Amino acid sequence: MMQSIELFSGGGGLALGMSQAGFQHRALLELDRDSCNTLRLNKDRNIEHARDWNVCETDVRAFDYSQVGKVDVVAGGVPCQPFSLGGKHRADADHRNMFPDFAKAVAELRPKAFVCENVKGLLRAAFADYREYIYLQLSHPMVKDQSGSWRGHRQQLERIHTSGRQTDLDYHVVVALLNSANFGVPQRRERVFIVGFRSDLEIEFSFPQPTHTADELLYRQWVTGEYWDRHKIPRSKRPSLNPRLNTRVDALRRGAMRETATHPWVTVRDALLGLKKLRVGQTDSADPNHFLNPGARCYAGHNGSPLDEPAKTLKAGDHGVPGGENMVNLGDNEVRYFSVREAARIQSFPDEYWFSGAWTERMRQVGNAVPVGLARVVAKEVAARLVKK
Repeated sequence: MMQSIELFSGGGGLALGMSQAGFQHRALLELDRDSCNTLRLNKDRNIEHARDWNVCETDVRAFDYSQVGKVDVVAGGVPCQPFSLGGKHRADADHRNMFPDFAKAVAELRPKAFVCENVKGLLRAAFADYREYIYLQLSHPMVKDQSGSWRGHRQQLERIHTSGRQTDLDYHVVVALLNSANFGVPQRRERVFIVGFRSDLEIEFSFPQPTHTADELLYRQWVTGEYWDRHKIPRSKRPSLNPRLNTRVDALRRGAMRETATHPWVTVRDALLGLKKLRVGQTDSADPNHFLNPGARCYAGHNGSPLDEPAKTLKAGDHGVPGGENMVNLGDNEVRYFSVREAARIQSFPDEYWFSGAWTERMRQVGNAVPVGLARVVAKEVAARLVKK
C-alpha cells in the first residue's frame, strides 16, 4: 500500500478520499482540537478507511518530519482564508498562509508526488504574482531563499526554472480548477488542485475528465421525466421549468448538446434520499449528526440551496454564510437548515462518519472539508500513475 502524510487535515475529507483511493496515512496533522476529535472519533469507531489513522494534534510548522519515515505522497488542503472570496484577501501577508510550510514538508520528505487543494479564489488576478511563486516554489522546493522576501525568492526560482537546469529536488507541477458536481458530488463546489510528480520519475499525468453533467440532469428532468419518476414526484407537484432554460432543454429534446456517456449531476434531493425525516428540533436517535436546528430564515440573497439541483457551495467561517448555503430551500421559500448529516452527504462523507463538537463546530468542519468524492477521484488518478512506477 502506498504511504502518505496529510497536512491541515481538518474534518477529514481529503484524508478519507485519499484513503479510499488506496493511500495509507503515516500521520494526519491538524492543529484544531475539535477537528482532531472528529478524526480520532472515527478511528476509535473503527470506520473503514479511518481505523489506522495516526492523528497528530500539532502545528505543521512545529512538526518533526523525520519521525514519519518515507512516504509516497504529501497531501493537504492548505488553509484557504488568505485567498477566499469570503476572507480578507491578504494572501502572503496573512499569517494563515501555509503554502511555504507545505513546500517545506515536500522538501523534507521528498515524496514521489504531492496533492494540494485550495479555493477558487487562489486563481484571482489579484493573486497572480503570488500564485506563480507557489507554482515555482513547489516545482523546486529545495531552493533556499537568498533574498528575505517572497518576491526575491520568486526571481531566484524564475531564473532556475527558465534555464531548465535541475536542482536537488524538482517536480513537474500541474494545476486545475475542478467542480465537484462534475464528478458526482451533490454540490457546486469549485476547488483548485495542484499536483506534482518528482521529475526523475518521468510520470505523465492529466486531471480526470468530468463524469457528470448539468445537461444530463436537465435531460432526465425535462425531456424523459425519469428524475421525477424515480423520486415518485407526481406531475401535479413537479416544479416549473425555469424559462431561462427553455432554449437549452429544447436543444436536448432535439438530441443536440447531450453527451450520452455522462451521468446526471447529483441533486440535493438525491443526496438526502433515505435519511430519516425529522421535525425541526428533533434528532435521529441512531445518528447524533442528524439533527434539525431551528431558526432558518429566507430573505433576499439568503435563500438556501435548491432541492433539485446540486447544492450551493457549503461554507463555514468567521464571516458566516451570507447566501444561506447551510440551508435547503424546499420550495415556495420554505427553508430549513441542513442537519450535519445532510451537509456531510452533500460533501460525500459516508453516513458512518461522525463529526465531533457543537452544531456550529460540526458544520464548520463539514463546510471547510474537501469533498470526499472529489478527493477520491483525484487521488485515484495519482495512485494509478504511481503504481506503474
